[in-house]
Amino acid sequence: MLQAHLEITGMTCDGCARHVERVLLGVAGVRAADVSYERGTARVTGEALHAATLTTAVHAAGYSVAVGGPTPSRGGLGAEQHPAANTPGVSTRHPPVRVAIIGSGGGAMAAALKAAELGAAVTMIERGTLGGTCVNVGCVPSKILILAAHIAHVRRESPFDAGLPTAPSVVDRRRLLAQQQARVDELRRTKYEDIVAGTSAIEVVRGTARFENALTLRVALAGGGERLVPFDRCLIASGASPAIPPIAGLSATPFWSSTEALASDHIPRRLAVIGSSIVAVELAQAFRRLGSDVTVLARGPLLSREDPAIGAALREVFVGEGIAVLTHAEASRVSYTGEEFVLTTPGREVRADQLLVATGRTPNTRELGLSVAGVDVDHSGAIVIDDHLRTSAQHIFAAGDCTDRPQFVYVAAAAGTRAAVNMMGGEATLDLTTMPAVVFTDPQVATVGLTEAEARRRSIETDSRTLPLDAVPRALVNFDTRGFIKVVAEAGTGRLLGTQVVASDAGEVIQAAALAIRAKMTVHDLADQLFPYLTMVEGLKLAAQTFTKDVRQLSCCAG
Repeated sequence: MLQAHLEITGMTCDGCARHVERVLLGVAGVRAADVSYERGTARVTGEALHAATLTTAVHAAGYSVAVGGPTPSRGGLGAEQHPAANTPGVSTRHPPVRVAIIGSGGGAMAAALKAAELGAAVTMIERGTLGGTCVNVGCVPSKILILAAHIAHVRRESPFDAGLPTAPSVVDRRRLLAQQQARVDELRRTKYEDIVAGTSAIEVVRGTARFENALTLRVALAGGGERLVPFDRCLIASGASPAIPPIAGLSATPFWSSTEALASDHIPRRLAVIGSSIVAVELAQAFRRLGSDVTVLARGPLLSREDPAIGAALREVFVGEGIAVLTHAEASRVSYTGEEFVLTTPGREVRADQLLVATGRTPNTRELGLSVAGVDVDHSGAIVIDDHLRTSAQHIFAAGDCTDRPQFVYVAAAAGTRAAVNMMGGEATLDLTTMPAVVFTDPQVATVGLTEAEARRRSIETDSRTLPLDAVPRALVNFDTRGFIKVVAEAGTGRLLGTQVVASDAGEVIQAAALAIRAKMTVHDLADQLFPYLTMVEGLKLAAQTFTKDVRQLSCCAG
């Protein structure tokens, strides 16, 4: 056994000492830690003490540390063999903490960069294209397509047609696709490939990883052969893939997932969409605006996990744009004749030139051999993690779409950064209580916090107000009053619990609500704030004011 003596500054009480002690006990190889606030010291005992790992753990916990020369305890190694023998308490011979990361998307990259910053040697394993879903086949290409579709739409139709004559667009999908792909390639290069190439502590291994045991990955290399990657800590950030529902005949047809839809160089004349969640509604509206006749088949209402008013408002918009929305309609069979798809639903058949299946995403975990490493998954195959991003194996962490957390890239990145801190001995947590979410339809849908139904499930009594957009000056001057702003507060206290917005630029409004919830503001606090006039976010103030007054009786910019 070995011992190391640490001199710690920044502790202000015995509670700090207990915190540092817990941090040190979480470091690999440490068997005991005795921390004294009064003396500002820690005595650490273990089988293998790496000075860099100990100092990184204490630094990550928020304290400064110097390492005194560790000494072998009875039966331990002599000074010549000790990893910190060359310099006063700092090893120059022992390798840094080895961190293996499966994946290279937003969560993986955030973790790799943070772990490298904290002194780790990082091996990132990627089986496909560097950058993961968001930049390659998700957020970036979809938002480019959606904006192109929006521009095509307003050229054909806008609230100002009387004074600005319409100019129907001819959609050249091949050129739009080339522009889209060029931006995807640019962002992948500048935000992923160049950064990894410029970070010497990160090695990229191309291949498919699988756990050999709890401390080793076996990688089937893309160029042939295999490689073993041993690790001290591992992050699983393997992402997710489109979920394919078990509909009879579907697998035998050339249907699209969102990946194929975004990469297609043509716009189908008739498009059927199975699904009603974020990807389904975003792409359904985009393809309609680019020229397709679109039919949406939904098992329930649109965006069924949200407040029911959201799905109703979006359905009204879709029908107004000529999208056929079949709610509570499931396809029991799909066939393809070589020329068209035929979808059998209760009471009718739906025929289309192309079929898009957008029914969610399934975690990429089945082929990882997680049971060998002692990593648990839930019924959907998602890795179960705690608020420190740890799996059921304490030295293995997970982040992103392969976990049981919301599938948003900004959640993945935040989780990856915090996981890296914890892999290096820290105590960072991921708090999603004020996680904003945006659906990029037109109008946009944005939410944060609790809905009324969610609050009731938590036995919280609520008081809510819904402000129609015809009471928001920005919406009036836009000549676009589709949507609403809903504020959910705790009854009695007025504490803000949640906000749901359907509006142009709802995604720009929602962060103000998120900050207000995090600050534990009441609706009265919010109503008393200054908001710039003729912005959509001013609607948040007006919605808060409706708890105490009739805002229709106020003049413009009434404080």
